[in-house]
Amino acid sequence: MIKLMIKDETAPLEAVVLGTAMSLGGTPDLAHVYDPKSREHIIDGTFPKEEDLIRENEAFKAVLEKHHVKVYRPETLADTNQVYARDIGMVIDETFIMPNIIEDREHEKDGIAYLIDQVSPEDILVMPEGAHAEGGDVMPWKGRLFVGYSEEEDYQAYKVSRTNRAGLEFLEQHFSNYEVIGFELKKSDTDAKANALHLDCCFQPIGRDQCIIYKGGFKNLSDYEWLVAEFGADNCIEITQDEMYHMNSNVFSISPEVIVSEAGFDRLNTELERRGFTVERVPYTEISKMEGLFRCSTLPLKRSY
Repeated sequence: MIKLMIKDETAPLEAVVLGTAMSLGGTPDLAHVYDPKSREHIIDGTFPKEEDLIRENEAFKAVLEKHHVKVYRPETLADTNQVYARDIGMVIDETFIMPNIIEDREHEKDGIAYLIDQVSPEDILVMPEGAHAEGGDVMPWKGRLFVGYSEEEDYQAYKVSRTNRAGLEFLEQHFSNYEVIGFELKKSDTDAKANALHLDCCFQPIGRDQCIIYKGGFKNLSDYEWLVAEFGADNCIEITQDEMYHMNSNVFSISPEVIVSEAGFDRLNTELERRGFTVERVPYTEISKMEGLFRCSTLPLKRSY
């Protein structure tokens, strides 16, 4: 059986599901695109090629294994984009949550069915109909659950709204040992620079008491201000709109000391190293064209505590 334990974003990683770029299915048509950045690259003729995605994805796998992380992969589904494993499930404490996700991606769960079969049934929690959440919106952190979400008006209006109030309330109900804090995100189906697809597209805790944050990703200024006050201004690495667009907040923590980041994030990587982090630089620009990066590619199963 697979043992689960996730209480935060940065404790030393022992086991993770890393998405796969195998059998991507080619460039999708615009009718089947569910984020503005992919749409932009399809229109521009720059949507990534499968072989480039595989090369980047495997480079990330090599870094994880270098740090002695057990890496699981989804079973390959024909003609299916399975790069972003984060959203098809999530672990909080010893519980694996089977969420309701965007309909276009629901079948991706089939790729990790063999892993779910290795989890004790009493440790599996299935979201009820009407409650929606994706793993990119959910972050356990020091006794709290940070959750990016949309109120009903935005949830119904935007395809990029992935977590609703019912999903937020579901987490509150089942994880009463956590303080659940929701943050409304800015959404746009057509402009990637005006869209925070998930919470990890504009915010992520790093280390033991720091974070990366983009002010413009939050619908309510008060939410951004609360986070800055909570972490302390000196502990917040503020990123620009352009850096948000290139997914600078979507790094991945292997431990409190080690962060995987895109090789081209020069300003961010220099700042992380100045703050004492070891930065594993991995080329991931092609994967970023589909509006996700390192955190999006991973579904952590176990960290050490």
